[in-house]
Amino acid sequence: MQLTKNKSNIKAMLTTATCALLGNSMPVSAEDDWQFDTALMQYAEVDRVMATEAIIAGRKTFGNDEILSLKLTIDALTGASPNGAVAQSSPQTFTRPSGNGQYKIKAGDTPLDDTFKDTRVQLTGQWTQPLLQDYTVSVGGNFSKEYDYLSAAINGNIAKDFNQNNTTVSAGMSYAYDVIEPEGGIAKPLTELVISEFGQTNFEEAFNQTRLGGDETKSTADLLFGVTQVINRQMIVQLNYSYSTSSGYLTDPFKVVSSVNNTGQVQSYLYENRPDERTKHAFFGQTKYHFNNGVLDASYRYMTDDWEIDSHTFDFKYYMPFDNGHYIEPHIRMYTQSAAEFYQPFIQQGEKLPNFVSADYRIGELDTYTVGLKYGVPMSNGNSLAFRLEYYHQTPKSNGVESIGELKDLELYEEVDAIIAQVTYSF
Repeated sequence: MQLTKNKSNIKAMLTTATCALLGNSMPVSAEDDWQFDTALMQYAEVDRVMATEAIIAGRKTFGNDEILSLKLTIDALTGASPNGAVAQSSPQTFTRPSGNGQYKIKAGDTPLDDTFKDTRVQLTGQWTQPLLQDYTVSVGGNFSKEYDYLSAAINGNIAKDFNQNNTTVSAGMSYAYDVIEPEGGIAKPLTELVISEFGQTNFEEAFNQTRLGGDETKSTADLLFGVTQVINRQMIVQLNYSYSTSSGYLTDPFKVVSSVNNTGQVQSYLYENRPDERTKHAFFGQTKYHFNNGVLDASYRYMTDDWEIDSHTFDFKYYMPFDNGHYIEPHIRMYTQSAAEFYQPFIQQGEKLPNFVSADYRIGELDTYTVGLKYGVPMSNGNSLAFRLEYYHQTPKSNGVESIGELKDLELYEEVDAIIAQVTYSF
């Protein structure tokens, strides 16, 4: 396996990476017949979320290198998800997001909403074809529906070859429009979670007073600019810059923040509130180098946004083929991010409420790493089978907020472990 200066290979690699960053996949094919990739993936966190994902993707190459790709993805999620509240030395009770029923948390445990359940169906389509000399264009779209979420998006990009097809530059865009319809409606930001055990005489009326309405919307626009350069027969390099802006409802309707007194005891739970705009800048670099015994795929991504989250992602894969057509591919990924400026693990009672606040650990300071291995097997009919097994570890961290009272003796930043298993079959 060698990297070459073949024009179609360069375009294929560039278009694939461009569409991936814009949230779409772009297959590459040199055959006229339909080709299919299928995958079944299981993601399981310890005592938390479990996700099962099934994918079937088809692609067909027509005359003049025109490519049609279609993909169907089905996700099923169950388990328990952190609601944002802090652990306590005594049991806690929470109203379910729908307003129907409650769930209880044991003393010392991280509050997890055990009603987390959803199914997502996503359809994606992409069309790619040459345009004029040395140009390639691609347009596509996707539509996904969950129980309480709907998303529709379109995308397009254009690439041009230079320098005897050794250099390719590209520009891409996408636009997505989402509708959020959480069960129980949209909560009013920073209002108090109503719990019937707290003594409300009319729970339903009190709950409805914390609602804004049944749904909200948001929109996201992405731009991407990239260049791919063939260095020699062994090495190819790609550099991308992406710009993303979102506006609308960016708050998580299911997250709360604990309000505690000076002894660290929770006095109330407030619905979180996030800004209604977010702008991201990302810089991505990737290189593939062919050694005598395999191919190294190394990449780095830096992201920064106006919520003051900065992240760094390092990803390394090494493809090692064997004489019998089998292969293995070790993988390691490392990720770190800083906390959003409005992230707080809790609010201290008596202090002025901030305009924006969230205790969602996903926008807090954290480190993660993933290690795993992929094993590929050729089939006698020319098809291929592959297995992937990975271990994922996440370490949330304090953003400098000092714990008070009983919170000093409780785990506020619980680590997360997960196993990822995947089987893929291509034919």
